[in-house]
Amino acid sequence: MRHIAAYLLLQIGGNANPSASDVKKVLSAVGIEADDDRLNKLISELKGKSVNDLIAEGSAKLASVPSGGGGGGGGAAAPAAGGAPAAAAVEEEKKEEEKEESDEDMGFGLFD
Repeated sequence: MRHIAAYLLLQIGGNANPSASDVKKVLSAVGIEADDDRLNKLISELKGKSVNDLIAEGSAKLASVPSGGGGGGGGAAAPAAGGAPAAAAVEEEKKEEEKEESDEDMGFGLFD
C-alpha cells in the first residue's frame, strides 16, 4: 500500500510516469525502505496506464460486488430471535457502568 501511495503522490505532484527510484526517494524521505520486488511489479503494472482510468475501472468492479444488504445477497445470518433484547440489555448496562465510572474518576459526582 505504501508503494501505491507514494506513486500516487508523485503523480499528483506532476510526475506523470514515476519511476522506481522516484518512489524510493519518497519512501526514504519518511523513513520507509522500499520492497524492490513489489515496487518493480507495481511500476510494470502501471506503466503507460492512467491512474484516473484505473480508479474508474476499479470503482465499476466494486459496484458489482454484493455488499451483504437485504435481498438475499449472501449477508451474515441474522441472530436468534431471543438474542436481540439480551444484547440491548447488556449494552445498556455497560453504558450505565461507564457513566458511574466517569463520575468516580473525578472524585465527585455531579449531584453530591
